[in-house]
Amino acid sequence: MKRVVVVRHGETDWNLHGRMQGWAPVPLNRTGREQADRVGRYLLERHDVDRIVASDLHRTRETTDIVTAHVDAPVTYESAWRERHIGVYQGLDYEDVVERFPAFALDETGIDAADRVPESGESLLDVRERVVGAWDALLDGAADDGTVLVVTHGGPIYLLLGYLKGMDARRSLCEHSQSNCAVNELRVDGGDVEVVREDVTEWES
Repeated sequence: MKRVVVVRHGETDWNLHGRMQGWAPVPLNRTGREQADRVGRYLLERHDVDRIVASDLHRTRETTDIVTAHVDAPVTYESAWRERHIGVYQGLDYEDVVERFPAFALDETGIDAADRVPESGESLLDVRERVVGAWDALLDGAADDGTVLVVTHGGPIYLLLGYLKGMDARRSLCEHSQSNCAVNELRVDGGDVEVVREDVTEWES
């Protein structure tokens, strides 16, 4: 049986102020660094991690660097685990984008919004395709009875969980939530994948 633990990156100031980060090189803030340290200690206690795969963006690299102070495992950085590239909307407030560009509001326009491509960016369906591809490659390379840690972003986690539950891209994003440094535990037995726990933040207590 294979195990995969998926963790979102720590908090940034852009998270705190509701700004869309996309591929921007945004660093963790003080809270985010503390979260990464605490989740690293939590992972060390609960999981025997064999290897780590992480998004190659700044905030996931920084989270991974802090986690590996506790979890001693080789790290591979992969662009396939990046957040959605939101193009010209990068840096804008979420509420501002929904108000000014309602065609991209999933709650309002449904699946059509998931297929729309922001200028210089990518659609949600494009992101889901690359995340599912990364997931399949991860399982192909995972050792039996091994545990892989994935450090990534909210969007890819929503889309991965939704894919595993048979949801479309819109439902995947609208029906999931992820706190910064939240932990998700998945169990893979042959072709069957079980979402054991999701959005776990018990390391906070």
